[in-house]
Parts: sequence; structure tokens; C-alpha cells
Amino acid sequence: MDPLTWTGNLSFLNLPLLFVTGLFVLLVAAQIVIWLISAVTNTPNADGTISSSGGGLSGMAARATLWAFYALVALVVAYVVLGALLGQSGGILGAMSQQFLPVWIALIVTYALSIRFKRKLGLYGKLFDSTVGMIGFGIVMFWTYTAVFSGVFDMIATHEPLSQVSGMKNKIPGTPLRGAEEGEFAFYLLGGDNLARDVFSRMVLGSGIVMVIAPLATLFAFMVGITLGLPSGYYGGKVDTILSFLANLILAFPVILLFYLLVTPEIIESGIPNYMAAFLFVFPLIFVGVLVNSRFHTQPQKNLLYLVISLGVLGIGYLTVISDQSTVIRVLPASLDRFDIEPGILVVFVSVVFVNSPTVFRIVRGLAMDIKTRDYVAAAQTRGEGPWYIMLWEILPNARGPLIVDFCLRIGYTTILLGTLGFFGLGLSPESPNWGATINDGRKLLSIYPHPALPPALALLSLVLGLNLLADGLREESLRD
Repeated sequence: MDPLTWTGNLSFLNLPLLFVTGLFVLLVAAQIVIWLISAVTNTPNADGTISSSGGGLSGMAARATLWAFYALVALVVAYVVLGALLGQSGGILGAMSQQFLPVWIALIVTYALSIRFKRKLGLYGKLFDSTVGMIGFGIVMFWTYTAVFSGVFDMIATHEPLSQVSGMKNKIPGTPLRGAEEGEFAFYLLGGDNLARDVFSRMVLGSGIVMVIAPLATLFAFMVGITLGLPSGYYGGKVDTILSFLANLILAFPVILLFYLLVTPEIIESGIPNYMAAFLFVFPLIFVGVLVNSRFHTQPQKNLLYLVISLGVLGIGYLTVISDQSTVIRVLPASLDRFDIEPGILVVFVSVVFVNSPTVFRIVRGLAMDIKTRDYVAAAQTRGEGPWYIMLWEILPNARGPLIVDFCLRIGYTTILLGTLGFFGLGLSPESPNWGATINDGRKLLSIYPHPALPPALALLSLVLGLNLLADGLREESLRD
């Protein structure tokens, strides 16, 4: 069986892609030069305005750049669509496009429904009025759907992430498997690593680790930061002084040193990460309990019902998560404790929450100090509303714009942090297909075999870029409210 080339029968698109890419780069460079020249030759007018000598030329360059960008996007779409139809005859790109077919379908449906109903979807709908936001959203959802379809439905990865095939060590992309059995995928699309494992499958399955840990850890950090930051900013005084001191104390501690300490066997055996989890994971219960009680405290029967349901479900989940028969915390008997988090993942999760919570606290505290002076807060106080109602139902909703933007950015920071931890072998298992560990395995032979390290590195880069673009789009649209 012959090896796959990168484009196969799609090679007729290579020359147009090369031409359009070169043209786009030249136009961007020309636009930068025109902008610099215009900035130097700007002359003030008598009425206070400024005249630029390059205005018309700059507009032409901007339009040409935009059309070149559209042409570039059209060619990329052509590669994806034709590749999904041709499959392996379309080379490596065609085979990968076909493997990602469920992701493409999910993205098309998501965009179609979102654009159709965007006027009814609030800030999320307004995101589709921003080109930058749409691009960022598409990249983030690409990896989200990849994580779902590969981790839950096993529809994208071509091989097991730990399976080793004889003779495939450090093989280049598109290398066929010798003696592939019926039903087995016949190629290593992105080559093999130094242990003869499929790089493409490890990259795809690594997305599941990132897309589960990063958003959930960020969400828990926000629960902690909001629960402590709102009363600190609203009340001030000694409460603010004590909580701010504790937050600054944690922020002053070196992050990498903290992770090194938490992942040492002695610390893990002592149960400190489990105690930290028991403390930090209680904040969602506090947040939800106070949220429900502050909203329905004037309706005792409904309030009791909602509290029992919400705290009952969260409480059972909390006890199940923190209880581990192999550690010092055994809250539930073994017959009821059916769910345990892998120690490495628990350490990483707790560490990320612990490090991010003080920063979220400071952001929420600053927003609360600003918003509490607004007229609608004074009106709520005049109506006799309680402090927690004002904090959670008046201040917090009006702080949602900056918090949503920071949430997206913080997921990106957490993704980089997870990659760093995996690269240094901290917390997560070295055999797991997390992107950091895969990059570390590939970088050892980077000068000879670059293909094992580049795919996970580009995946990490694209996800963080997508999150940043999504945050920019959300910020742009939230400022228009």
C-alpha cells in the first residue's frame, strides 16, 4: 500500500492556495506600510480635524485584503468539503476531513440555528454580528465537538491512544500500516511518535482532557471568586481587608512551585489535595443555596422545595467527589461511593481552582465596589431587599459582561497551564494523550522528526487563539449594550 500524500487528488487546489496566501500576506504588509506612512503624514486642519494623505489608498488596500481573506477562506472550505467527499483519495487532508465529518455537521447546524435565532439569544446571538467573535466561536466549538465525538462516541480517532504498532516508530505522516486487519484504519495520518503510537489519535483524544478540565476548573474558580468577592466589595471594612489579604497572599506564591509541591507523593499521601478539594468544592453549594434563598425567601414553600432539590443533588455530588476509600477522606461507605477522580486529575483540578480563585475574587470585588453606587442598587435598598439579594440579583447580572469575557480568557490561561503541567509531567499521567505530554514526547527528537510535536502544539495554539478571539467578540458586543 502506497503512503498518502498531503493533498492527493486535491493537489489542483495547491497552486491557487499558494497564490492567494502570498497575495494576502503582501496586502496585509502593504496595509501596515500605508498606515505607518499615513500616521507620519497626518496634518491638522483649522477646524481641529486631521487630514491623511493615504486615505483612499488605505481604503483600497483594506478592501483588497478583505477579498483576499474571503478567497483564502473559500479555498480552505473547498479542501474540507472535497476532502470529506474523497476521503483517503484526497490524501492526508482528505482523510482527516472525513474523520472530522461529525464535527463539520455539528458546526454547520450550530451556526445555522444560532444565526437564524440570534435576535432572540441575547449576548450570545449578538456574537454573530462580530466577525472576530464568529471565528473564535467556530474554533472553540470545533475542539468542543471534537472532544465530544472522540471521547463519548469514539467517532474520530483512528487508533487507540496507547496502542503501539510494530514498525511505526517515528514514521512520517501518511505511512500505511503493514498487515492492517479488516476494520482497522490502514494509515497513521499524522505519523507515529517515538513509541509507535498514532499522533493523530492522541491529538484528537487529548482535546477531551483539555475541554473537560479547563472549563470546569474555571467555573469552580468563578464560584469561589464570586462567593467571596461580592461580599468583600459590597460590605468593605474588615471583611474586605481580611479576604483581600488572603487573596494577595495566594497570588504572591509562585504558581509552578505550588504545583510542584502538590504533586509530590508525600503531599498526595498526606491527603492535602483532598482536603483542599473538600474546602473548594463546597463553594458551589454555598453559591446555589444563597442564590435560591435570596430569590425565594418571601415564598417559604417554594423556597424550601427549591433548596431541597438543588442542595440535595449538589450535596450528593459533592460527597461522591470528595469521598475516596483510598485516601484520608471516607465520607461515604464503599457501597455508595461509586465515583472517584483520578488522583493526578484531582491535584491538577484543585491546583487550577486554587490559583485562579484569587484573581477572580479581585475582579468581582472591583466590579461590586463600582456597581453598588448605582441608582438601581439604591432603589433595591429602598425597597427593603436584603444584601445577598442585591449582590446576586442586582450587582452580579450587571457585571456579567466583564465576567463572561474574563471567563473565556481564563479558560485560555488554564489551557496553557494544563499544557505546561503536562509538558513537565506534573499531575496528569505521562501516558495520557494530553497535549503537553505529547509535545514533551515529541520535542526530544524535534530536529529529526518534527511531526509528533507539531500537531498537539498547533492544537493548543488554535484553541487558545479561538478563546481569545471569542473573548474579544463578546467584549465588543457587550460594550454596545
